[in-house]
Amino acid sequence: MATTRGPGSGPQLSPAHWVKMSRKPGGLLQEASHQITAGGSAGLVEICLMHPLDVVKTRFQIQRGKTDPTSYKSLGDSFRTIFRTEGWFGFYKGILPPIMAETPKRAVKFFTFEQYKKLLGHASLSPGLTFAVAGLGSGLTEAVVVNPFEVVKVSLQANRNAFTEQPSTFVQAWRIITADGLGFRGLNKGLTATLGRHGVFNMVYFGFYFNVKNIIPVNEEPTLEFLRKFGIGLVSGTIASMINIPFDVAKSRIQGPQPEPGKIKYRTCFKTMATVYKEEGFLALYKGLVPKIMRLGPGGAVMLLVYEYAYAWLQENW
Repeated sequence: MATTRGPGSGPQLSPAHWVKMSRKPGGLLQEASHQITAGGSAGLVEICLMHPLDVVKTRFQIQRGKTDPTSYKSLGDSFRTIFRTEGWFGFYKGILPPIMAETPKRAVKFFTFEQYKKLLGHASLSPGLTFAVAGLGSGLTEAVVVNPFEVVKVSLQANRNAFTEQPSTFVQAWRIITADGLGFRGLNKGLTATLGRHGVFNMVYFGFYFNVKNIIPVNEEPTLEFLRKFGIGLVSGTIASMINIPFDVAKSRIQGPQPEPGKIKYRTCFKTMATVYKEEGFLALYKGLVPKIMRLGPGGAVMLLVYEYAYAWLQENW
């Protein structure tokens, strides 16, 4: 049997054998249900823990430089201002769309990653490249599913009124549909930026995590093994966030409120990046990086660990 090895880690299966492994009692349907359930659980846990940082990240990304009168002075200032003017629940604005989306979104993320991984196991790709390409495919698929929810979420997060004064998720979604429809100017605007954001993130996230995990030796002590996986997941989420954030900034600008009401300034992904760079400088493409890393560094680790442990439990007990 072909294997790949990390120093001192023992034999690990190469991608070509994942297909064979899936053909065990219970069949493909049971395996898929386990992947979907574990992926959905991972997403729900992550979003409930990390959503306040997503709100702060979005607020920074839609700021238009120091001349913006609503600009936050620092990360600490953003937390204080939101808490003072919008209350504790201000940090959870727009949480219902991601909660509604997280279960199918993360289920799609992990399920499609596993399926692309199997398909690529038949190709003559190195194991390392297989993980990255499967991640890219899962990210692009995930983006199509999640983009309408992202449009609603960003529009709610951009609202600086008190939590009790903002429209509900369903009212906001209906307003967007009524005003702009379901297409690329309405509930699916910013799709190209979302494709870039998720495709690049998942390519780096999965590619780095599984390649490094196969290199660093497994630890027999459960706590140390947990910390090994958490550390690799933390670095994976951090690096992926640093690489994909220009797509995230473009997405927030396209899906958020435009500078002049009634006039669309930010339309397409790369044109938006170019406009931000020209008007605000290179660093503007990295707005919100600190809260993004604070969320998706540990959040990325949480997702992978919840998925792996939940999937292993389901395989063993269900």
